[in-house]
Amino acid sequence: MNEEIEFIIDTAKEQMENALLHLEKELRHIRAGKATPAMLASVMVDYYGSSTPLAQVANVNSIDAHTLTVQPWEKSLLQEIERGIMYANLGLNPMNNGETIMINIPPLTEERRMQLAKQAKAEAEDDKVSIRNARKEGNNDIKKADVSDDMKKNAEASIQDLTDSYTKTIDEMYAKKEIEIMKV
Repeated sequence: MNEEIEFIIDTAKEQMENALLHLEKELRHIRAGKATPAMLASVMVDYYGSSTPLAQVANVNSIDAHTLTVQPWEKSLLQEIERGIMYANLGLNPMNNGETIMINIPPLTEERRMQLAKQAKAEAEDDKVSIRNARKEGNNDIKKADVSDDMKKNAEASIQDLTDSYTKTIDEMYAKKEIEIMKV
């Protein structure tokens, strides 16, 4: 196959791979009943005047399926961390005991599970759009390439195969996450 065509296909594949990685990251942030440190990944803390991710100023652990602990590296940050968790609007109530912050994760209601499943589906659909955009860009680049019509058709078929494969993977990832969310 022509080097130009190979480059176009590799670029489309890389964009589709990035969409999968993005979805994986986003699905990790959607709560599925268990307490995980990733739930607090979006929390920012005011650390000496600059907004800093929680993971850079404290150790976050899950004691059990319903409890998270946040152990700051500096005790003076306890109130800032508590404030950051509240501002993150995660629906969590941090409890400061002077040493660490404990967060009890309430069980999900059926209504909340439905909302989270809907959110997961929206993320999956966004990433499917990204994959289709990568296909479109690849096909447009193939049409501009200075190669035979047969090579163009074969390259477009390769990109379509990639699109189908990555779309199927996204559907599987979403189905797995939906089952995880809806499990009581």
